[in-house]
Amino acid sequence: MEKDLEIELDEPTLFGHPKGLFYLFFAEMWERFSFYGMRALLTLYMVDVIFEALTDRDYATAAVYASYGSLVYASTVIGGRISDKILGMRNSIFLGGILMSLGHFVLAVENNVAFFIALSFIIVGNGFFKPNISTFVGTLYPDGDPRKDSGFTIFYMGINIGGWIAPLLCGWLAVTYGWHYGFALAGFGMLSGLIFFWTGIRNGVFGDRGMPPANGSIDTKVLGVKNRYLIPILSFLTVPFIAYLLAAYKPLGSEGDFFGDQNMVNIIFKIIGVSILGYLAYIIVQSSPDERKKLIVAVLITVFMTIFWGFHELSGSVITLFAARNVDLGGIMTASQTNSLNSMWIIILAIPISMLWTRLSKKNLNPRTPYKFGMGLLFAGISFYILSISQGSADENGMVPFAYLLLMYFLISVGELFMSPVGLSKITDLSPKRIVAFMMGVWFLSSAFAFQVVGFIGKQLSIESTDKNIGGFETLSIYTDGFLLIAQYSVGAGLLVLIAGPFINKLMGDVH
Repeated sequence: MEKDLEIELDEPTLFGHPKGLFYLFFAEMWERFSFYGMRALLTLYMVDVIFEALTDRDYATAAVYASYGSLVYASTVIGGRISDKILGMRNSIFLGGILMSLGHFVLAVENNVAFFIALSFIIVGNGFFKPNISTFVGTLYPDGDPRKDSGFTIFYMGINIGGWIAPLLCGWLAVTYGWHYGFALAGFGMLSGLIFFWTGIRNGVFGDRGMPPANGSIDTKVLGVKNRYLIPILSFLTVPFIAYLLAAYKPLGSEGDFFGDQNMVNIIFKIIGVSILGYLAYIIVQSSPDERKKLIVAVLITVFMTIFWGFHELSGSVITLFAARNVDLGGIMTASQTNSLNSMWIIILAIPISMLWTRLSKKNLNPRTPYKFGMGLLFAGISFYILSISQGSADENGMVPFAYLLLMYFLISVGELFMSPVGLSKITDLSPKRIVAFMMGVWFLSSAFAFQVVGFIGKQLSIESTDKNIGGFETLSIYTDGFLLIAQYSVGAGLLVLIAGPFINKLMGDVH
């Protein structure tokens, strides 16, 4: 072990870390630039262009946005497994990057069919790219390397830099020159990320990491075609099917029948959810008493994280529309550019909050995971309460000061830093080794299910009108009433976690 660590440390370094980290840093920064740049424009583009003529354009937008977000995160489970078993991380990252680039550039085509095709390319591409580049960072460090945690901190800073800059630049282009210039810039961002990754490979900074599995399955033939060619072919063939699912955003039936207000993606995710819960119940029953306790906590953590992300991800949909219709941005930024505020606060707050936990640990006062989760949900609830009371400061046109939105993003970013960094590590600590991969898949799927929450809320707060001058106190009242309900649910969930904290701590045992 010590000998292996010494060999690894002999590799070329930069600022004390493997050089490969910084190639991955810029690759991920540009990939997130493309993703968040496009996301900042997506809801407004659907409302103002794709569904402009519909009387229920907000409803349609909410349905498509939810389906897109759910499928984006669900695809990572499939892409990750294909990488592990067949392609390897390098091939998966390249395939995913190419597909995502195509998606962003197709978005620059002004056509409704092209719109759904573009989103489908991004969904499939993200499935290959996202889970593998994060895993790649871990391979740069041997087990026990004390630099690993700080390396991931540097890497995640790249994510937030991309998430901060992208909405500002893509939003400015969209307003100044047109939507499709903003989407095209996102595409160039994705290509830039691929170029950085390819340069790292060419310079040999990754060594032999990320290659296909040694079992040779990448060259195994299926129907006479090698897997290295078959998987890209199938990926492209999957795109029209996913586009069809996205376009089928209308409910399958009328209100009150068997389906109710459900589209095809809703039904698919309900089936997946019930299946996963059933399998988890089976695993828990079959586990030893100690494993059973920890698995119950893992499931609870995942559920509460799903609730948090369900409210957090409203930033790209309902909150963007609220910013466009009822926030006096005062020329500071456009509604799409407000999507940069979350990443801005994360960049500002990440190091201070990390130092806070370190300082509290030295005094033996660092809160255990349940209390951090409870406080995170409380911060999220308070952030929406801030938006709900903004109505009292509205002007004669129903526009509220920008300061409310700025404060809201500050508070929800604090909540995110209380929950997100610890959640993933706790899932691995609480899960028995024989099912840790499955539990990681469940954790990633929680983000997919969070978008079902986003879609539900978006539909409830939809404003059915084709009037481009929509706004005023009627719209403000709809939004602020909705934000108050969200605040109450989030605060209630947070208080429930805090009250149950001692019991959850007992179940966790020695896992901190």
